Amino acid sequence: MSENYPEFIGRIKRKLGIDLSLYKEAQMKRRIISLRNKRGYKDFNTYYEALNKDSELLSEFTDRLTINVSEFFRNPQRWEVLKNKVIPSVSKGKTRLNIWSAACSTGEEPYSLSILMKEYFPALKVNILATDIDENILARAKQGIYQKQSLKELPSGLEKKYFVEKNGLFEVNRDVRQLIEFKKHNLLADRYPRDLDLIVCRNVLIYFTDEAKSVIYQNFSNSLKQNGILFVGSTEQIFSAEQYGFSLFDTFFYQKA
Repeated sequence: MSENYPEFIGRIKRKLGIDLSLYKEAQMKRRIISLRNKRGYKDFNTYYEALNKDSELLSEFTDRLTINVSEFFRNPQRWEVLKNKVIPSVSKGKTRLNIWSAACSTGEEPYSLSILMKEYFPALKVNILATDIDENILARAKQGIYQKQSLKELPSGLEKKYFVEKNGLFEVNRDVRQLIEFKKHNLLADRYPRDLDLIVCRNVLIYFTDEAKSVIYQNFSNSLKQNGILFVGSTEQIFSAEQYGFSLFDTFFYQKA
């Protein structure tokens, strides 16, 4: 039974500050019920009481809310556009770039940004802010240790240059880490950073309601400098982008007017 789902998400909002009503209900409810049933709880009330008492169960629940599927240079054609068109555009006449990797998951995206900047734009000073709502995922991102599978889209030669292999795992090196600051951030509740040249937020907004997406797009627009660019995922085209002050720069890239 899921009749007490609205009460459950209200209690979760008070406890964690995460408003699940802003996520697409069918997808989120299905994900939570699957986890709840797997742990042997038949309704939301008993499951919440268990979450309230068991920190490990709560950590598992928080992890399940977020989508943590990533890899380095995911969708490499888009990274080529980022390298060849976007960075040259947003860096014109500048010596420093401020970049935000929003909902960065396990860290492959911000580390990819750092590698790209170090490899192809070494003269630019770069600050990369990497944020996620899930503290457990951020802790993994900070470790910077990955399976070989995560590196399969890395451009040739970059693995040995920017990673150290240890016991079959790959750790990003210190130079790559230096450009990145990791922080907890809730896209639906927290204050957004300002004066950004580039925001990368991919494969996350598809899980939000249209109303929530609209608020986030406007916040992203407000966060960007004039001519700054938002990079979204391959299923996240922004319809009526002009209402947020954006124009299409390239496929999945939107520029603030």
